[in-house]
Amino acid sequence: MEFLTEVTIVVPDGTSQQVVDELKEAEGHRARELAEEGHLLRLWRPQGPGWRNIGLWQAADETALSASLATLPLHPWMTVGVRALDPHPNDPG
Repeated sequence: MEFLTEVTIVVPDGTSQQVVDELKEAEGHRARELAEEGHLLRLWRPQGPGWRNIGLWQAADETALSASLATLPLHPWMTVGVRALDPHPNDPG
């Protein structure tokens, strides 16, 4: 099953830039692993202010998706919206 996620990340006040940089690096590494495992299919950064992303994910169900998202180093700072997607009969893919 595929899911569309809309994520906003808010860094807690008082967090050092070093911690932010380390978590961003770890986040990139974990995202690459999730892509290699077939969970993270696509990732976009919407235009505009804020630290946000839109992702296309594959998981057995929403519980499995939540488990994958929870492995992301920045997860504690995330607000995540999830929308399950059904195939469209006219999908060109």
